[in-house]
Amino acid sequence: MRAVPDTPQAGLVLVTVGFLIAPGLDVFAKLLTANHTPGMVGLLRFSTASLILLCLLTVLGGWSRPSRGHLVGGLFLGLALISINAALEVMPIANALAIFFVEPLVLTALSALILKERIGWRRIAAVAVGLIGAMVVLRPNLAEYGPAAAWPLVTALCFACYMLVTRVMTLGGHLLALQFWTSCAAVMVIGTMVLLAPAGVEHLLAPSWPTGSEWTLVLAMGALGVVGHQTLAHGLKRAEASLIAPMQYLEIVSGTLFGWWVFSDFPDFWTWVGTGIIVSSGIYVLHREQQLGRKRERSAP
Repeated sequence: MRAVPDTPQAGLVLVTVGFLIAPGLDVFAKLLTANHTPGMVGLLRFSTASLILLCLLTVLGGWSRPSRGHLVGGLFLGLALISINAALEVMPIANALAIFFVEPLVLTALSALILKERIGWRRIAAVAVGLIGAMVVLRPNLAEYGPAAAWPLVTALCFACYMLVTRVMTLGGHLLALQFWTSCAAVMVIGTMVLLAPAGVEHLLAPSWPTGSEWTLVLAMGALGVVGHQTLAHGLKRAEASLIAPMQYLEIVSGTLFGWWVFSDFPDFWTWVGTGIIVSSGIYVLHREQQLGRKRERSAP
């Protein structure tokens, strides 16, 4: 990462890579949830990632003490996973994800309110266009599920808060240590929920143990989580959170490809239309940032 330029454009490239590989985690999780609860799969993911990061920090160095920011980030990350699982208990995955993709809008708004980032109308328009593309792809019917639609909104809010905390934390300190302590906090949150799961939600949080070849999936999921988070963290260190927000829609692109490749779920015509809209909005954001970067260079003394 030292060879990567410290520019917003480089940050966009890094988060693009992170968002494109993120659905790979969903592939591993979907395979594992055939025999394990979503809560247990999440616990295995963060536990494995924590062990991998512990080994990397031991070899490469970069230790730092845990701080309140690490704990808050891990708390939001754990709550995001738990709330989306609660939504999936009663809603189809596509509908829950469609509602969740209001998250970039939430992130953009919070970036302006909390981080005081300057948000131009073009960037807001690009986020909105990407959201339209997500709706075209996923075609939700939210009115059918009533109050259950609130759970993906909780997920969107928690994940947007996690992104903001990560943005602030990446401005100082070692990013491996940041991810390690955040993963540990997520393990604490989800582990507590799994161990203290109340009656009636055992199918969501009941503990279990992987066997045989499942450990390969668990290790691959943890390793991919480490790589994906590092690209996202380094991208957030270089670019504003509101600038990065529209790029999250790229998850739908790789998610569609992974679903077709692994589960033979071939997308229909409207999925491709929505994907085209999403990609176009992301490309526009990158083009606009390049224009602004050139203007700043010309105006610099």
